[in-house]
Amino acid sequence: MYHFIDHPELRKDKRLVWAATRSVLENVGFLRNKNGKKSRSRWDLFLRLLGIFAVLLKITGYYRKGNGNAKTISVTYLTLKYPNLPTAFHGFRILHLSDLHIDSIPGFATLIRDRIKDLKFDTCFLTGDYRRDISGTFRHILKPFKILSKYIQAPFGTFAVLGNHDTFLMAQYEKESGLELLVNESVEIEKDGQKILVTGTDDPYNFYTEQAALCLETKGYDFKIALVHTTELAKIAAANKYSLYLCGHTHGGQICLKEGTPIISHQFEGKQFNHGQWNIGKMIGYTSRGVGVSGMPVRFNCAAEVILITLEVG
Repeated sequence: MYHFIDHPELRKDKRLVWAATRSVLENVGFLRNKNGKKSRSRWDLFLRLLGIFAVLLKITGYYRKGNGNAKTISVTYLTLKYPNLPTAFHGFRILHLSDLHIDSIPGFATLIRDRIKDLKFDTCFLTGDYRRDISGTFRHILKPFKILSKYIQAPFGTFAVLGNHDTFLMAQYEKESGLELLVNESVEIEKDGQKILVTGTDDPYNFYTEQAALCLETKGYDFKIALVHTTELAKIAAANKYSLYLCGHTHGGQICLKEGTPIISHQFEGKQFNHGQWNIGKMIGYTSRGVGVSGMPVRFNCAAEVILITLEVG
């Protein structure tokens, strides 16, 4: 069982304000993270370099191999122990999916479905980036999402946040996609009379507003989980005593050297946050390598992943 901590009317009003703000940011191309305004020139340069790299891969015959790698999705099993976890949640399982980019590879929704259909979980969290492009239409991803949707429904809810590739208009299609979108909002998940808090923020990479940081200033819960597209709000979450921080965005690099070092990670918080598990004080964080791909449909030395997390008291 779960419910939003805000009254429905207050939540509706907040959502309207958010939609108005983000629509302006998207339509005028005003990209902003918590350090200030960003330029699109870096992204344009990245796309040009990718085009050159794609030609080289095709010439050398590695493109097909990389595309095959991108279609191979691994399952990462993770057990996390917490002394402050309410006992009712001992053994609670979380399926974490990030960066689906579900339209980047034909038939990709079916590949994801086949990988997760036999997994057992109590709740599902998605941390952004559902389409390939950073602007333009998104309706074409609704059909593949329906293929996937019934396989990510969970007894204690399926929750999602937006990434920098997503648009505020997707909030109108929560029912069709089978998701509860968290936009600078929190929900209580209750089990056997005990509760944990889950907070989801808007994307802080391109569409940061102060509300994303303020919504993490929550009190009164022993165990709290933050869902954010990137690691950029991790220190704020840790300062507000969140126990678990789940994010993605980096794709683990997607194209890495043999030892797993990303050539490009698109994050600037520190290399320890590129992928996998990390800590800030008592807070455990996990940066997903992502399910899908961005830029070009290839992966090297960086497998796509879905993460199945088991919480335990310990």
